[in-house]
Amino acid sequence: MSLIDLDLLLTDVTVGDTPGRAVHVLDGVIAWTGPAADAPAAGRVLDGEGALLTPAFVDAHVHATATGLALTGLDLHGADSLRSAVARVAAHAAAGPSGTVLGTGWDETDWPEGRGLTRADLDAVVGDRPAYLARVDVHSATVSTGLLDRVPGIADLPGYAPDGRLRLDAHHAVRQTAYGAVPADQRRSAQRATLRAAAALGIGSVHEMAGPEVSSLADLTDLLELATLGPGPQVLGYWGELSERGGLDVVRDLGLAGAGGDLFCDGAFGSHTAALHTPYADRPETTGALRFDTGSLVEHLRACTAAGVQAGFHCIGDAAVDQVLTAVGAVVDELGRDAVLACRHRLEHVEMVGDDAIAKMRRWGMVASVQPAFDAAWGGAEGMYAERLGIERAVSCNPLADLVDGGVAVAIGSDAPVTPLDPWGGVYAAVDHRTPGAGLRPFDAFDAASHGGWHAVRREHSDGPLALGAPASLALWATSDTLSAVLARRARPTCRLLLVAGEPIGEMR
Repeated sequence: MSLIDLDLLLTDVTVGDTPGRAVHVLDGVIAWTGPAADAPAAGRVLDGEGALLTPAFVDAHVHATATGLALTGLDLHGADSLRSAVARVAAHAAAGPSGTVLGTGWDETDWPEGRGLTRADLDAVVGDRPAYLARVDVHSATVSTGLLDRVPGIADLPGYAPDGRLRLDAHHAVRQTAYGAVPADQRRSAQRATLRAAAALGIGSVHEMAGPEVSSLADLTDLLELATLGPGPQVLGYWGELSERGGLDVVRDLGLAGAGGDLFCDGAFGSHTAALHTPYADRPETTGALRFDTGSLVEHLRACTAAGVQAGFHCIGDAAVDQVLTAVGAVVDELGRDAVLACRHRLEHVEMVGDDAIAKMRRWGMVASVQPAFDAAWGGAEGMYAERLGIERAVSCNPLADLVDGGVAVAIGSDAPVTPLDPWGGVYAAVDHRTPGAGLRPFDAFDAASHGGWHAVRREHSDGPLALGAPASLALWATSDTLSAVLARRARPTCRLLLVAGEPIGEMR
């Protein structure tokens, strides 16, 4: 990138709801904004032709390699039957007759066969090859005999089932083995695909939720290295491992954003592994599972808070949310509220959360990192949530309006590949919540999908994302509508130009 490109004037743009504006970007930050007629000279001038300019989106929860593997390989989202899913697997396996078969996205909820994939289904089409096919929530998977044979002691782990449908510790073990077999060049190609897709969608930054149970240290370091080569979205990394197991050391060594993210305190509703206070409606013999004892969470939070490091926790069920908040409260009592406030600890997903929990999150300055697309896919009175939880609990899930109105900072992400990279879709899912009254106001939703991500990572500009001195992470959209009009029409304009730290990504489209 030449010096002239770091001295850039975007002229004749609509900023928010105000047309005829100009924005001067110098050395990566916003140096001037005002009427286009009063714009200063600049090394390079781009005529926006009246197009809408906004802060770039931030996807606050992404798994880049897994997303890229779905984008470039076997993606089972949308398979509407067991038969169609198996056919996709067979075609993929035939197209690449060696190596591990990796796929994600299948969801048996509405399949006419009334069941999900089994080991026998896979063996019939992949033979003796290892195969790992994650359920859509990525908290359970069906695997082939060829993969099971590569994981010593798998049958003794919690969550193992002889039919190849694995949950809990057994699932984590096979996932580590499956993704550990991905060659470095394939992993790099997948990461590139994710960053390219994000940039095309106006996403200027992604929060990578890495950890020993979801990816690997090598995967994370490769992604961070790739991001430095640019140009592309910024990658802010998290590592989900308890401090007692060395997680905080990884954060320090790599200069990561936080010690957590997908630190799995529980699982997911679809896999019956999210931890609940009362049993699942469709499987009353289980309440899911808490994965850590509370003392370990207290120790992790204590270490992070004492070091001034942000901690984060994957918690979906109400029992998991309450367990984490109990641990936070213990650290507040020990180290003081101000120390905890300074860290801005995160809760990822936080789908079942009541008024008392919301009050604690506000009091302790915590961030709710949410995925409105979950509600769009599975919420309401007739979706998967209702099947798993019963209607009363289902319609209370993902109470986005309660979080915002309760004073909790909210950041929106996709959890890709669980749901696709789709920032406008995430905004509209937050607004058009399946439970009346639970959605966000349009501007609140847009803010949570852009500025909210910077707040969540403790790097927001104090005067807002378009203020003087703010990092120039901006998106220019192929529409002359105001932001209010775009949001009102539920439009999905194309990103014409993305700026990341003032650097144009790609050519004007």
